[in-house]
Amino acid sequence: MEATISQETSPQPPLRGFFFPLLSPGHMIPLIDIAKLLSRRGVSATIVTTTGNEPLARPAIDRANSYSSLTAALPIELILLPFPPSAAELLQSHNRENLTNLPPSDFSHLFTAIAALRPSLQDLLRRQGADFLISDAVHIWTADMAVELGIPHIVFSGHGAFPICVHESLAVMNPLEHLSDDDTSPIILDDLPNNIELTKPEISEIFNVPPMLHLMKQAEEKSFGMVVNSFYELEPAYADIFRRGRAGRGAWLVGPVSLSNAADDQIGQADRGSRAHPDTDRLMSWLDAQPARSVVYACFGSLCQLDGAQMRETAIGLEKSGQRFIWAVRDWQGAAAERSEWLPEGFEEGVEGKGWVVRGWAPQVAILGHVAVGAFVTHCGWNSTLEGVSAGVPLVAWPLMYEQFVNERLITDVLRVGVRVRKGATTATADEVAVAVRRVMGDGEEAEGFRSRAKEMAASAWRAMEVGGSSYEDVGRMVEELKAQVRGESARGKNQ
Repeated sequence: MEATISQETSPQPPLRGFFFPLLSPGHMIPLIDIAKLLSRRGVSATIVTTTGNEPLARPAIDRANSYSSLTAALPIELILLPFPPSAAELLQSHNRENLTNLPPSDFSHLFTAIAALRPSLQDLLRRQGADFLISDAVHIWTADMAVELGIPHIVFSGHGAFPICVHESLAVMNPLEHLSDDDTSPIILDDLPNNIELTKPEISEIFNVPPMLHLMKQAEEKSFGMVVNSFYELEPAYADIFRRGRAGRGAWLVGPVSLSNAADDQIGQADRGSRAHPDTDRLMSWLDAQPARSVVYACFGSLCQLDGAQMRETAIGLEKSGQRFIWAVRDWQGAAAERSEWLPEGFEEGVEGKGWVVRGWAPQVAILGHVAVGAFVTHCGWNSTLEGVSAGVPLVAWPLMYEQFVNERLITDVLRVGVRVRKGATTATADEVAVAVRRVMGDGEEAEGFRSRAKEMAASAWRAMEVGGSSYEDVGRMVEELKAQVRGESARGKNQ
């Protein structure tokens, strides 16, 4: 892991960096980890979020600060901005300030509310003397705001280089305007290092809104650069394309940021994304008692929702696979407690001692990193994909929405570290789930190949974050380029 870094001896004050994440765990936690990495290089980092998101942000920041003396990092600060009254009415209450607490139909309300924070955020950055701002790619208005403030703006993308390159190829090709809604004919992207084949249902809905794509591209072009949670060795050909496409701007791969926690810091891994779950100790103790690579971990992220029928098929499939398992179920408005709607009768009693159903948040990084875990059934969100790869476990890919179908192609076609539950559909039968799990958990040549390649990728991920590794070097390069830009602008200002 990253070694102790001495704080700068230069008389110049540290850069003051501000980080404005999307209000969703999958975006907020990686950006806090990036702030942590920069703080270890002498940057004064401040996370800005809303009052209702303090329970999500505070544990990660407190944990990072508790280790600051060991890593020679500057303490990370947290500033909370209340929504203005007009936006608060949109959200109804503070517990609706995060995408995980909203149905997809209400996401637009939250985005409108976030945009209403611009005056208070701009005033905060001016008063605090911000040197630069890193904000989520969906906050397109922050690019213009940074220009008005005269500070560098960096886009944080929640995707890796591979999905970014695929999406940029799709934007040029614009295939959706030529296809009907029910057309499932293959769309072949042959301008990339691998021939990538998708169908219309597998393409993110954002491509149905060309003006938004145009605004996001404009915002990036006004920015100092883009930072992504990935590492060069995972996707070298696509990392090169990603960087070439941003000639004249910064392009940094600084991950996997989940590895910014010390390898032996199980508490830090368990706290990542939330306060520790009440059952975490019992769960980890149960894992300790299981044979190596004998447990399947299944989780579909913080935003994806399966209906009751599909949940039942998943439960039956996990049991039919014959494997030990941990299944983390999103607690959507308490729905996880109503097991009669989505669990077969007597299911938990029948798998007692062999299977766990975790309701709500689970310590995913800690679970995946445990020697007893042998595979990961995942929705293919970027964070989960990267965390699975970093843990060196084969993946059972079950994409559901957004860019997840693209990430599945990386898992199955490019890296070849896993299988897809069912090609061409977001639903699957219990038998299909069981077969996919057995394919990656078996002892045959195919399963051994998945495990071997996954372990090689995991070793590369850890090396990337070590001193001298590709991501370690990119963090340093980003800090030095920001210093040159900020201090160059300051010097020019004094000479005018």
